[in-house]
Amino acid sequence: MTDMVTNDVVEGRGRLFDDTVRTLIRREGVEDLMGWLAKTDLYRAPASSRYHGAYEGGLVDHLLDVHAELRRLNDAYGFGFTEESMAVAALFHDLCKVNCYVPDTRNVKDENGVWHKVPCYRFDEGFRYGGHGSKSVYLVQSFMRLEPEEAVAINCHMGQFDATTYSNASAAFEQCPLAWALHVADEASTYRSGWGGVDG
Repeated sequence: MTDMVTNDVVEGRGRLFDDTVRTLIRREGVEDLMGWLAKTDLYRAPASSRYHGAYEGGLVDHLLDVHAELRRLNDAYGFGFTEESMAVAALFHDLCKVNCYVPDTRNVKDENGVWHKVPCYRFDEGFRYGGHGSKSVYLVQSFMRLEPEEAVAINCHMGQFDATTYSNASAAFEQCPLAWALHVADEASTYRSGWGGVDG
């Protein structure tokens, strides 16, 4: 649990997330999805237990960063993705992580070899549903329709790091440029924020 942030920062990033969703996504059901998310820990959840975004509010930071990176890739490669599809894929690709991380402690040695308890997050998934991407697809589609390309992108965004999509990720990337671009954007965000392993 690193990079503790203030309540004002967490709330500000939450407002930025909400404003971005409501500005770019005009699809029927998005308000129902946002209403459900407001009842979850989305705005305070970490993005992982020990790696990227392992701090309060890290998940929203990660989602916003992936969205910015996906837009950069779209501009650089001229894919022609719509603003709405990029927002849907990037901002909702990791909804599988809401209500899954609980504050905990772990023992670490200091420079003198003395053990200390330090705060961390523990993954405690109460609702299990398939793989990482498929759970996010399920959660989004419980409220709002996804375009086929958006569903493929969210489902396969982990690429080789998700055993449930490993065998078809390469084919999905060839058929669906949005899937490849979301995967690359997710990886870029993860590596930039201090990635030390795979934690989604």
